[in-house]
Amino acid sequence: MSTQHLNLEEVEKLTVEALTGAGTRSESASSLARAVRATERDGIPSHGLLYVPTYCEHVRCGKVDGEAIPEVSNPRPSSIQVDAKTGFAHPAIDDGFEALIHLAKSNGCVGMTVRNSYNCGVLGYHVERLADAGLVGIAFTNAPASIAPVGGNKPVIGTNPFALAVPDSSGGVSFVLDQSASVVAKSEIMMRAREGHSIPEGWALDSNGQPTTDPEVALKGSMAPSGGYKGFGTGLLVEVMAAALSGAMLGIQASPFSGTTGGPPRTGQCFLALDPNAYSGSEFNERISALAEAINSQEGARLPGARRKENRQRIDIEGVHVADSVIEKIKSYCV
Repeated sequence: MSTQHLNLEEVEKLTVEALTGAGTRSESASSLARAVRATERDGIPSHGLLYVPTYCEHVRCGKVDGEAIPEVSNPRPSSIQVDAKTGFAHPAIDDGFEALIHLAKSNGCVGMTVRNSYNCGVLGYHVERLADAGLVGIAFTNAPASIAPVGGNKPVIGTNPFALAVPDSSGGVSFVLDQSASVVAKSEIMMRAREGHSIPEGWALDSNGQPTTDPEVALKGSMAPSGGYKGFGTGLLVEVMAAALSGAMLGIQASPFSGTTGGPPRTGQCFLALDPNAYSGSEFNERISALAEAINSQEGARLPGARRKENRQRIDIEGVHVADSVIEKIKSYCV
C-alpha cells in the first residue's frame, strides 16, 4: 500500500481545508482539526485522518450542521449546559470548557452536559485538557445502540466510552483512562471492514447473538460488552450520564454515526471537573504519586495512557504515514 508522509502541522492544515471545503465554519473546523492532530500524535489512526472523509461527508449530507454555533448556558452556579445545535461535538465542548474550568476552580466541582451533539472522537483527548488545567476530569459520551444486553440480541446501548484524567504534582497529567463498554471501539471494526480484514473472536456477535470474526456481519449484529454483564452495566451508567442527564437522544433513538441516512444523531456528552484543592489539597498529589509508583514499579506494568505518551515522543519527530487513498479522499473535499 502506497503512503505519504505528513508532519503534524500538515495533518491539522489538511483537516481544516477539507472540513471548510465541505461546508464547516472555520472555528469548528479548527477545533476538530486540533483533535485529529492530537489523535494522530497519540497513534490512534482510527479516529484521525481516516475519519476526516466521514466528517466531511456528514456535513455534506446533513448529519452534521457544519455552520452550527453552540449555545452555552449556566443555569446554576455549578452546572453548564451546551446545546451543540446538531453541529460537531468538539466546538461545543471547547466553548463549554471555557466556563467549566473557571467555575471548577472557584466552586470546586462543576458538571457540564452537551446535547444535540455528534461523535466526539477520542474522549480521553477532552478530559486530558481538564487535567492539564489541574482538575480531575471525568467524561461520558453515548453512541447509537450497538450493544445488546447479556442474554438478549437487540442492541440497546452504544459502545458508550467513559474517561478519567488525573493531574500530577508538576502541572502535567499523571494518567488518562479511556475505555468503552464494548471489548473494542466500533471504529476498530469499521476500519477492518473497510480494509477487508477479519476481527478477533470475542469482539462482536452476529444478529443471533453468536460470536463472529466477520466485521461486516458484526456491524449488522452487536458489539460484545467488555466483561459481559459488567460491561453492559458500565454502558448503562454512561447512557444515564451522557444521554438522560443531558437531554440527548438515547442510543436506541440516535441515527448511526456511519452512513448518510437518518439525520443528525443528537447524542450527548457529560463532563465532571473537580479541583483537588477543594477536597484533599496537597494530599491528593501524594496519593496519586504513590498510586502511580505502585503501578510503574512493577516490571511489565504501565499506567493507562502510557503507550499514547510514548507514541507522542516518536510521532512528534517522525510524523505519520497515511495511505494515498485516504489523502485523495480528504483532498477531494478541499476547495
